[in-house]
Amino acid sequence: MNMQAVLIAVGVVVFLIVVVGIFVVGQFINLYIQASFSGAKVTMIELIGMRLRKVDLKTVVYSRIRAVKSGLDISANQLETHYLAGGRVPQVISALIAAKGARIPLDWSIATAIDLAGRDLFEAVQTSVNPKVIDCPSQGGPRSTIDAVAKDGIQLKAKARVTVRTNIQRLVGGATEETIIARVGEGIVTTIGSANTHKEVLENPDRISKTVMEKGLDAGTAFEILSIDIADIDVGENIGAQLQAAQAEADKKRFQAEAEKRRALAFALEQENKAKIEENKALVVLAEAEIPRAIAESFRAGNLGIMDYYRLKNVQADTQMRSAIAGGGNQSAGERGPLT
Repeated sequence: MNMQAVLIAVGVVVFLIVVVGIFVVGQFINLYIQASFSGAKVTMIELIGMRLRKVDLKTVVYSRIRAVKSGLDISANQLETHYLAGGRVPQVISALIAAKGARIPLDWSIATAIDLAGRDLFEAVQTSVNPKVIDCPSQGGPRSTIDAVAKDGIQLKAKARVTVRTNIQRLVGGATEETIIARVGEGIVTTIGSANTHKEVLENPDRISKTVMEKGLDAGTAFEILSIDIADIDVGENIGAQLQAAQAEADKKRFQAEAEKRRALAFALEQENKAKIEENKALVVLAEAEIPRAIAESFRAGNLGIMDYYRLKNVQADTQMRSAIAGGGNQSAGERGPLT
């Protein structure tokens, strides 16, 4: 009885182990068979390990199958590592397949580095095969044209289209489209600004393209500039005339201010001179007021007699008469005679 119970218990345990094993293996058997028949073998141990590390099995296995079928030797461990690093495994495989088909040199390490850097690798490969056109200035930006002024003061408004191709080797650390747009805009402004007249630019718009292309604007960027084409160029305002008018108005205001300053200084000086004249007149009046006192002192001291006094009065009368005959109406207090 005891032996029979032991056998039953052992049988139950074995059954449970078999059921658990079938359940565990059943989760991976489908992917294992698909990988094996596709020539992209993935061991059962690797599948179990990936499940324990919470890796999406379908993503890794299907990506390996695609890579092997395209002739790429990428192991399941490499795919799992990139997945755990936060990379987009299917996009990287798609980009590698497209690059291989277009004969663009791109290995796994560079591809994963580009993907982890946040760049869209598949789009970059597509742009390498099929160059893209960048509007300069960009559509939807703050300005619709690139404005520059020639030496004759006439403003020109230009639009350009830049054809670029992605440089895969410079994609990590290379500048983006915004840098290309900024450099092309700077080159257009420089070229127009160096022209003697705006007519030179209008007659030869390709001059802008040639000058800008010679500057090597794609240095340090993730793109290679294939061509720069001037899509449109229009004549704007006469900036030179506006600046001259503004300068003339500013000079006018400055001269008016200086004239007003001189007028104010002249008026102040005039008032100051009038004050001095009045002051001197007051001093003369005060001095003339001392004459009667001096005459009285002379009488008391015996230095002046009565006849001397009358002779002085006669002299004053003659002086007043001569002044009246000569038309001198304005006489000082001394000329009118001393105060008695």
